[in-house]
Amino acid sequence: MQLRQHLVSLGLVATAAAQVYQGFNYGSTNNDGSCRGYDDFKGFFERAKTLAGAEGRFTAARLYTSIQCGSAADPISAFQAAIDTDTHILVGLWASAGRDVYRNELNALIAAAKQLGTAFTDRIIGISVGSEDLYRSSAQGQANNAGVGATGAQIEGYIGWMRDWLRGTAVEGKPIGHVDTWTAWILPENAGVVASVDFLGHNGFPYFETTKPNAIEQAASNFWSALQQTERVAAGKPVFITETGWPNMGPQQRDAIASVENARSYYAQVGCAIFGQRTVFWYTLVDANTAQTDISFSLTPIDSAAPKFDLTC
Repeated sequence: MQLRQHLVSLGLVATAAAQVYQGFNYGSTNNDGSCRGYDDFKGFFERAKTLAGAEGRFTAARLYTSIQCGSAADPISAFQAAIDTDTHILVGLWASAGRDVYRNELNALIAAAKQLGTAFTDRIIGISVGSEDLYRSSAQGQANNAGVGATGAQIEGYIGWMRDWLRGTAVEGKPIGHVDTWTAWILPENAGVVASVDFLGHNGFPYFETTKPNAIEQAASNFWSALQQTERVAAGKPVFITETGWPNMGPQQRDAIASVENARSYYAQVGCAIFGQRTVFWYTLVDANTAQTDISFSLTPIDSAAPKFDLTC
C-alpha cells in the first residue's frame, strides 16, 4: 500500500516487537446524558470485538474518567466490564474540573486496583491524565468556546501527584500520559507536560481542520502532517492515536462534508493504514458526546451492532 510505504519513510510504523492495541473511546454517559452502567459497557465491549468486517481487531477501550457516573468517587463499572470481556484499558482521569474532582479520580483508580486486583491492573495499557485540557485552555480553544480546560502547569502538577499516590500500589509503573491536540502539544508553554509524560495521546480530526483545504481528498495528508507535529515534540516518546475519525452525519466544515461515504473513505485511507501498526482508539463505536447532537461519528447506532459501512480493510 502506497500510504504504508509513506508511513515507513516517516518512521511512523511501529516495530514488530511493540505491543499495539486497537479500540474505541467510551464516555461515562450516553448522548442523552444518562449514565452508562456495567451492562452498557459490557455490551459495547462485546460489540466492538465482534463487529462485522473488523476481524476482531477492536479489543481495547479508552476511558475519559475513572469515576462511575452518578457517584462521587466509585470506580467506573467499565473496569469490571473490561475484565469480564478481556478488554484492555487506557485508563482516563478527568483533569478539568478542579483538584477535588481530580483527587476523587485518583481515589477511584486506586480503589479499583485494590478491589479488582491483577485481573484489572494486568489489562491497563496506560493512564491518561486529562483529555484536551491544554487545547481547551489555549487561545484557540477559548476562541472556539471549547469549554473549561487546564493549563500545562496544572497538568504537570496532576501527573506528579499521580506518581506520588500510585507509589507502592499495584498501578505503580504503568505508563502515564496525557491526551491532546497537536496544536496544543506544540505550544512552548506545554513543553513541561511533554517532559513529564511517558506517552503522548494524539487527537486528530482533519474534518475540523478549517484553516486549510480539508475535503476528504486531503484528509489522509492532513492527518499525517498533524501526527508528525506531535511526533516532533514527542522526541521519541510513544505516541498513541487516541481519537480520530470522520463523521457520517453533520454540518459541513469548510470543504469537509460529513457522509457515510466519506466516513468509509477516511476509515479505509487512515484507519486501515494504522490498525495493527500503532495503538489506535477510533472515534467512535457509538455516539456519546452530549455537546455534539448535530453530528455523528459512530460506526454503529446505539441500539444496533450493524456497522454503518463496510469495516473490512
